Amino acid sequence: MPVKSACAALISIIAAASLLSGCQEESAPPPQQIPQVGVVTLEAEPFAVTSSLPGRTAAYRVAEVRPQVNGIIQKRLFDEGSEVKAGQQLYQIDAAVYESAYKSAEASLASSKSLADRYALLVKEQAVSRQAYDEARAAALQAQANLERARIDLRYTKVMAPISGRIGRSAVTEGALVSNGQTQAMATIQQLDPIYVDVTQPARDLLQLRRDLAEGRLEKASEGAAKVTLTLEDGTEYSHEGQLEVAEVSVDAGTGSVTLRAVFPNPDKILLPGMFVHAQLVGGVRTEAILAPQQGVTRNARGEPTAMVVNAENKVELRNLKTERTVGNRWLVSEGLNPGDRLITEGLQFARPGAEVTVVPASNVATDTGAAQPQAQEG
Repeated sequence: MPVKSACAALISIIAAASLLSGCQEESAPPPQQIPQVGVVTLEAEPFAVTSSLPGRTAAYRVAEVRPQVNGIIQKRLFDEGSEVKAGQQLYQIDAAVYESAYKSAEASLASSKSLADRYALLVKEQAVSRQAYDEARAAALQAQANLERARIDLRYTKVMAPISGRIGRSAVTEGALVSNGQTQAMATIQQLDPIYVDVTQPARDLLQLRRDLAEGRLEKASEGAAKVTLTLEDGTEYSHEGQLEVAEVSVDAGTGSVTLRAVFPNPDKILLPGMFVHAQLVGGVRTEAILAPQQGVTRNARGEPTAMVVNAENKVELRNLKTERTVGNRWLVSEGLNPGDRLITEGLQFARPGAEVTVVPASNVATDTGAAQPQAQEG
């Protein structure tokens, strides 16, 4: 009996050890798997560096209508806010006094010419002196000048539009007294097609642009006038393209900015003087630029931009970047990334510097199917 009990105990111990060994084999951790990341292969591409600058519209030409003779307004011959043509009559000033002066000047000229003609015959016969004849001729010429002045004054009683454009409100009504040289304009005409857009650019940005062009980092966009596009105050794009015409030759001491003027066609009169707009100016073309998807750019504890790339050995590398600005959903990177780099944009939580990874094409970055030369906007 004791021998059987000892054997049974030994069998129980062996079974328990086997069971414990089996449990230990089942609870052993599986071998570590290589994490999988999605990457985007970077390529150098050309794009236009565009500055987005605030600006305001201004009329192409402005003419203030003022009287050139004194008198009472008899008629207003235009509708306020309408389009007028150069040479179109706008007002009629009472012309009675000027008509009388014109007729008097005509009579004076006729008399002076008649006297000069008689003296011309008499001087040949020495019936009058040469001096008397010269005085008669001078009087005739003076009468001619007086007649011309009277004709001009009579013409000025019809107040004409000096330019074509849209006329505003009338500052005078029928019965109002106006005078030559008055400070108040009777009305104002503004030419709206074409129209100016005045924008301001910080002087430091202008210096940086010229430095980039001089050092070859940028190429000139064109040999002619720079092209300009507009975004209206409500966010819509203006359908017509303009051209940069002139830049101020001095920097505003108060704002440290330079004023640039562009001219735009405005056939539909959508742009009105004083409107706030944003102008996009193409400063130059960068032939080889690195545009990295924003999903692949993060920031470290110091706020510096960083990125994870996969090297030729399928190991992760940490790169410190220098970014200039955003281009749509991408960053313009000037340092830290190169053409051909495989940028990790998906599975960043599994990527650790120096760790080996499995690479697949990223699915969280849309393929750019836009223009061949995307534009980088500078706010």
